[in-house]
Parts: sequence; structure tokens; C-alpha cells
Amino acid sequence: MQRGRKIAYIINPISGKGSKDSLRNTIEKETQNLGIRYLIYPSVANGDYTFLHDIIEEEKITDVVVVGGDGTVSQVVYSLLYLPIKIGIIPAGSGNGLAFGAGISKSPSKALKTIFDNKTMRVDGFFVNQRFACMLCGLGFDARIAHDFANQQTRGLATYIRKVFKNFFKAKTYTFEIELKEKTFTVEAYFISIANTNQFGNHFTIAPLARLTDGLLDVVIITEQSKIGMVYNTMLQVVGLTKLKAPEKINQRKGSIYFQTDKIKIINKSNAPMHIDGDPVETEKEITISIKQKCFSLLVNKNESTE
Repeated sequence: MQRGRKIAYIINPISGKGSKDSLRNTIEKETQNLGIRYLIYPSVANGDYTFLHDIIEEEKITDVVVVGGDGTVSQVVYSLLYLPIKIGIIPAGSGNGLAFGAGISKSPSKALKTIFDNKTMRVDGFFVNQRFACMLCGLGFDARIAHDFANQQTRGLATYIRKVFKNFFKAKTYTFEIELKEKTFTVEAYFISIANTNQFGNHFTIAPLARLTDGLLDVVIITEQSKIGMVYNTMLQVVGLTKLKAPEKINQRKGSIYFQTDKIKIINKSNAPMHIDGDPVETEKEITISIKQKCFSLLVNKNESTE
């Protein structure tokens, strides 16, 4: 028995693909086998998990484990941000970028083993104006896909790929003004990704040097070019071939810009659509994005642990 631990599982029934009944049975069986006390709650549509505050105190909850995707993880983390609890993830979403970026397995049994091993790492989050994010914020093309994807009854990678192809032929550029501490510039771009982890999701890389603990945001901009060029330069990022030659500087090559910063302001002149951690959100004209260093404890594999 792991004495003193009590886990609250949050299960999102509509994340990813298929029913969560079998997954719930696995969670209950393996948790019971270790003699760990637990409670199970469904995810909530409004994303507000502050109702857990009293439960955590009264039930002496030590860990909150999200069974879902990046959007649900972000909502739970933000709602519990200043409470002394550990966050675990059993990846069950369509992209699972935060989990994969932290080395957490898609296999429920392996993800549960990570949780039961009870090793943690303090990781960064970031704010997009007043909205909290764990993993990725996007403006432009990928956000357009996120908005379309959210309206689909069938989730999963295959559906996402279909939406990519559907939107590719009508993709357009947007005008952005980028304000940094040392520089301001205007750019026409298909999309901007602001990443806290190297993942787009589904093990696709977007920012090769991004780390959950480095106190920095990795900013990738795919600039105005031919559609074929856009695909080519995006794929260079996705397969991890584009590197930062000088992390402290703006690295620009034909078709893309890549740099790191702890804060960025974006003037969204063309009203480009926006997503946060894969979930579509209402876009804004002025967007200030800033890192919040080591703001929560994430249950990770032993070799990733720093605590």
C-alpha cells in the first residue's frame, strides 16, 4: 500500500476516440491493486475545477490525475494552480502534446506506472492574456484547423489530418506585429506557434529546443511564401530539422522564424483565429504571452524527475 496517497481521477468521456469505460476499469483495478485510495469525477464542460478545492482539503487528496487531452489538463491545472497537489496525466486526447513532451506513455498501464512511481518535476506554464496554457498557443492556420476539428463528432489523428487537407487549399496569411524586449517587427505569416513543449501533439515536433522547465517560450513563425514552401518549412519544424543556431537571438531563414523569449506581445492585425492547447478560443487583437516558471508539479517518469 502507498500510504498517505489519495488520487482524484478526472475522466473526459469525449476526448480522443472511443468509450472510456474500459480505460476506467483499468484505472480502478490497478489503483485498487496497490491499495491506493481514489475518487473519480467526470470532466466539466465549463472547464472550471475550483469545485475540487474543498474536496481536496476534506478528502486529503494528494494527486489529481487527468484522463484526457491537453485542453482538459490545462483547465484542471489552472483551477488548482496554487494548491499543494501533484498533477498526473493518462493521455486520452487527440494530440497529447504535454504528456508526450514530458515522456509520458500513451499506454494507460505505463502512464499509470508513472503515476504510481510518484516522481515529480516542477514544470512551466504560461499565460495568454488572462488565459492559462500548459503546452501550446497558436494563431492562424493551425488554429483554423482546431476550430474545425472541435466541431467534429469523430476525433483522433485521422480526422485531424482530413481537416489539415481541407484547410490547406484555402489557407491565407495574416498580418502580425511582434513586440519583444529588444525588437518590434511586422510579419505576414500562415501561423505562429508559441510553445512550452516541443510537441504539436502525436509526437510531431514544432519547437525542437523547447523544454518544460527552461523558463522560456519557443516561438515559431511560418512566414508568407508559396503553399508548397509552407508545407516544406512546416515539415522541417515537425520532423525537428530546424534548429536554433543562436537561442538568444531571432533565427530567420527563408520561410520561417524561430526564437525563444520569456514574454511576447502580438498585435493580431488580421484577426487570425486562435487556439490554446488545441482548444479553439475567441481571438483577440492584442495578445500578451508570458511564461510562469515551475508553477506546478507533474508526475513524470523516474529518469525525468527532478524532485
